[in-house]
Amino acid sequence: MNAAASDREPDPAVAPDPATATAPAHASAAAHDPGTGNGTGDGAGDGAGSGPAPDPGLERWRLILGSAAERGTGALRGRAAERDAALDWLYSRDEDQRRRGVRRGSGGGSSSREGGTGPSQLTTVDWLDGIHRLFPKETVERLERDAVERYEIHEIVTDPDVLARVEPSQTLLRAVLRTKHLMNPEVLVLARRIVETVVRQLMERLRPEVRKAFTGSRSRRPSRIPLARDFDFRSTVRANLVHYQPQQRRILIERPHFHSRTRRHLDQWQLVLLVDQSGSMAGSVIHSAVTAACLWNLPGLRTHLVAFDTAVVDLTRDVTDPVDLLMKVQLGGGTDIARAVDYGAGLLENPRRAIVAIVSDFYEGGDPYRLVRTVRGLVEQGSTVLCLAALDEEAEPVYDRALGARLAQAGAHVGAMTPGRLAEFVAEKLGGTGQSR
Repeated sequence: MNAAASDREPDPAVAPDPATATAPAHASAAAHDPGTGNGTGDGAGDGAGSGPAPDPGLERWRLILGSAAERGTGALRGRAAERDAALDWLYSRDEDQRRRGVRRGSGGGSSSREGGTGPSQLTTVDWLDGIHRLFPKETVERLERDAVERYEIHEIVTDPDVLARVEPSQTLLRAVLRTKHLMNPEVLVLARRIVETVVRQLMERLRPEVRKAFTGSRSRRPSRIPLARDFDFRSTVRANLVHYQPQQRRILIERPHFHSRTRRHLDQWQLVLLVDQSGSMAGSVIHSAVTAACLWNLPGLRTHLVAFDTAVVDLTRDVTDPVDLLMKVQLGGGTDIARAVDYGAGLLENPRRAIVAIVSDFYEGGDPYRLVRTVRGLVEQGSTVLCLAALDEEAEPVYDRALGARLAQAGAHVGAMTPGRLAEFVAEKLGGTGQSR
């Protein structure tokens, strides 16, 4: 069963003949229609003819196992058959099926179904239109992700007709960044729509989280500055109880009270984000660009954004427009982390008030000894060095652990962070005892 197979098996009482179980396994999440809860939607009402309604359990098995299971489950009809065609278009490309001798269906593009009686060949546009009609949103997102990342169907991000139909998502944004060098100007305009939409969504989600880390903590001292976020409910009620009106059961507030906050931004700090733009780091590149834009112009912090492969490109001047920035990123190529860290070290004005964050998988194509030596030098002069194997919402690190251990021994902090956690870390460094306002 493939990676998208269900974690909830159908009733064994309706399982097909095991001899038929060599067929490709489809994404059974895609076989589930939340409108009915029976796994096949309204297939019973969609079938042609007046035969008996299909068994939902058998239909579910058939959708999971593929056409070879029909001897035990019976054929699909109506909407269920449409779903199966859409799943087959994608998952019949699986290399593992070829190794096992499973015949490819319409999805493979090399042959039609047995006897020529199956549905006609689907185009990418037809397939996208179909899955948006046949499946719930969560399943559509899974299918589009598998199409782009697992089977590398580049038409989804290089064909203007297809791009006009897809729903913008982080998966498609990563695909755009990987394939934009294949796009003509017309397609680039459509691709930019995906970049703009996803960046806007990320900014809306991340900016409050990032800014919150820099607002300072409340103190017990009162403030004369009337800000809604600092409203002191308890003190206000206590001070105005004398104005309580029993008949109306309300308190007239003559003088509201507010908390003060401790300032965290007292001294000028630098944050240097060095981002590996190799293909495997696409998610971190996106979040680094958005995070840098959220941190830009915060009091007490000067942010630099530098992308690198075997070359180093300073993108700091583009930080205010993360869409343009991402359209300039070139994913792929080699990796020379040591060269990038040397460049970042040269940007520091006061090393004791500097954070150097290296976002990479740390599979060094340059000189690892030079990298460790430079990181150790930064730590010894008082800089904080973060070696982040991931900077995204999942923060699941995949990196060269041997080199990571050497960098940790040199004094770097090694791990992974979400953008919000990075903002908190930076805010803590900028803080201290602070002063109230």
